[in-house]
Amino acid sequence: MSALAKAKPAEFHGILLYTKAYRERDLLIKFLTREFGKKMFLVHGAKRPKFRMRAAILPFTYGTYFGDLKADGLSYLNNYKGIDHFQGITADITKNAYATYVMALLDLAFEDGIRIPKWYDQLLTGLKLIDEGFDEAIITNIFEIQLLAAFGVEPNWVDCSICHRRDLPFDYSEAYGGLICQNHFDRDPYRLHLDQKTIYFLRLFSVVDLTKLTHIKVSQATKKSLRRVIDQLYTRSVGVIPKSKRFIDQLDKFKL
Repeated sequence: MSALAKAKPAEFHGILLYTKAYRERDLLIKFLTREFGKKMFLVHGAKRPKFRMRAAILPFTYGTYFGDLKADGLSYLNNYKGIDHFQGITADITKNAYATYVMALLDLAFEDGIRIPKWYDQLLTGLKLIDEGFDEAIITNIFEIQLLAAFGVEPNWVDCSICHRRDLPFDYSEAYGGLICQNHFDRDPYRLHLDQKTIYFLRLFSVVDLTKLTHIKVSQATKKSLRRVIDQLYTRSVGVIPKSKRFIDQLDKFKL
């Protein structure tokens, strides 16, 4: 057995991304860990009624865990301390849906085993905001925009992609990979024809620090416009959409 294949005992901070049935009594549990990136754990006996770690592997749980970690393949979960749950997310179907989608999107954006402590912190902050009552759709939009780079798509939200001016009204051009100013609207007949409020929030979301976010108010019309353009970016430029997004789309239809 190679050194890479050997499991090493480790303590880690983890956010539970999802669980999956495995054999008759076991579960596969995927964590985003701060120290080791995304890791899949085999938890023996997790389906037993009196399993001792049941509280630590419920959906929307985070905290400190102990396990035997492998660089490749399945790791093993052994114990935990100081865990907590996002109770508000668990109790609300809409918050639940958006939080699940954000975690699925992050899961798709990065390979397993790659350290991404920045995104661990970002996810923890974002889930706490949703849990505490912040608009889940807006938090999700922020993640969607900021995760584009991880998918290899990096729109220019800073200035005009042609002349680099910043003092004129903008629109989004897929052909130019970002914003273009009104002096160059004629360069792209297929620009998205976005209103300036939508442009403002797209630019804001690309740079906003969730840890400093205290209040943000977006009208329903602008939220619909943001949803439309972000969906278009992911469909045309990213090409990867988690299955959990379908449920959000269904929820949005019920609200209309």
